[in-house]
Amino acid sequence: MKPPDTTFRPSRGPIATTRKYLKILRASLVERMTYRADFIFGTLFRFLPILTTILLWRAIYKGASGNDETDTTLSGFTYKQMIAYLLLTNISRMFSSMPGLAGGIARDIREGTIKRYLIQPIDMVGYLLAYRIAHKLAYIVGAAIPYLILFYLCRDYFDYFPDTLTFVAFLVACVMAFVVGFFFEVCVGMVGFWFGEVTSLLYIVMTLNFFISGHMLPLDLLPHPWSDILKALPFQYMAYFPAVVFQGKVQGMALVVGLLAELAWSVFFILLARWLFVRGLKRYSAFGG
Repeated sequence: MKPPDTTFRPSRGPIATTRKYLKILRASLVERMTYRADFIFGTLFRFLPILTTILLWRAIYKGASGNDETDTTLSGFTYKQMIAYLLLTNISRMFSSMPGLAGGIARDIREGTIKRYLIQPIDMVGYLLAYRIAHKLAYIVGAAIPYLILFYLCRDYFDYFPDTLTFVAFLVACVMAFVVGFFFEVCVGMVGFWFGEVTSLLYIVMTLNFFISGHMLPLDLLPHPWSDILKALPFQYMAYFPAVVFQGKVQGMALVVGLLAELAWSVFFILLARWLFVRGLKRYSAFGG
């Protein structure tokens, strides 16, 4: 009689793979909610800069009008629309911002801890994606009530609320903003395969991204041709585009083209991240821990 085959064979197939990453998602979600008090306080204190932003733009509009800020329009934005836009970019960035992702990837490459993804039956990008989805779910749920209170208190700044179709387009733009933001940061972190120290590079890229994504101000305020150039880049989809979709400033065919372009950039960064990972592994020497 032949002895039973005790060779370990890892389960394969899309169902087994999906279950594996769902377990990672669940474990990451539990980890995020372990220190609930710290998480909630961190979420609340993120709203403090919004007050200073409102006061700053009120002073700018007053200075431009010389009297009443409500009488002035800057590049198609009234004072109320400007404040509403800046509030909405916080929603966009809530989906697209990935603090520490690129730096963490570069550090894993530099210190050699990326080996754990190479010797275990798990894909690094897939693991990080599941972890970030858990982080975003925890943050969105934790920040839901504070954001509802904030938007209720600032409801007078919103002179337009989108119809159902536009609101769905806004949600789709936010979801794709997460995809663009995640895989863009993964691509930046992969630079660590070619450079030993990328801290300065990461600082420059993230600082520029904060500005050219439209988080600080609408891209329409920039002079020609800079506004058109930045609108042709993928960074606008991390903050600017979802906000103006909600405000109804992008409608009809322009909205369809914008969503298709965002989808195209999402696919581009997904493929680029995979290509950089494969190319980077070919030159990886597995030094360090």
